[in-house]
Amino acid sequence: MAYSILKRLFDLFLSIFSVCILSPVFLILIIIVKLDDPKGKVFFAHKRVGKNGKEIKIYKFRSMVHNAEELIEKFTDEQKKEYYTYFKLENDPRITKVGKFLRKTSLDELPQLINIIKGDLSIVGPRPVIEKEIELYGDKKDLFLSVQPGLTGYWAVNGRSTTDYNERMQLELYYVEHRCISLDLQIIFKTFGAVLKGEGAT
Repeated sequence: MAYSILKRLFDLFLSIFSVCILSPVFLILIIIVKLDDPKGKVFFAHKRVGKNGKEIKIYKFRSMVHNAEELIEKFTDEQKKEYYTYFKLENDPRITKVGKFLRKTSLDELPQLINIIKGDLSIVGPRPVIEKEIELYGDKKDLFLSVQPGLTGYWAVNGRSTTDYNERMQLELYYVEHRCISLDLQIIFKTFGAVLKGEGAT
């Protein structure tokens, strides 16, 4: 109980502080995203599964072309296999020039600070997944959903895009079973290092 209260207070303080400090960065990114692809929206809201199976919408700066969903049908068979297996595509042709920069620097995820303030996310936790991914956790599904998903997490700083999905699940479940203040702080510090080096981001 004490851990949960401290974590929520820390989440609120750090996310509100960050939004205030980074407001000029938000403004600049809003402008360049709109200039890069004027037809699309600046922000993208993606449906994910939150704590206890609650549906949440995760906010990001849009990094794909405005008609990204339509272009899935134009993927090659090999691309479709990769996309439907890993729920992502390593060399995704739908990503804009600005989008590549945003993803490489993880700046596309800055709007998730709003999700933290709302209580949909925590700063540290398993990365939020789509509904299809939940079934892959099998009998560990309820355990995975027992905690708040996070802006960053154990998997995010221990391989991220360099791991396969089974390894990802093991890393996420490790965090769920061992979460504590000291582990959260370790993850936060490692996140800063990973972002500065551009490690694991795609």
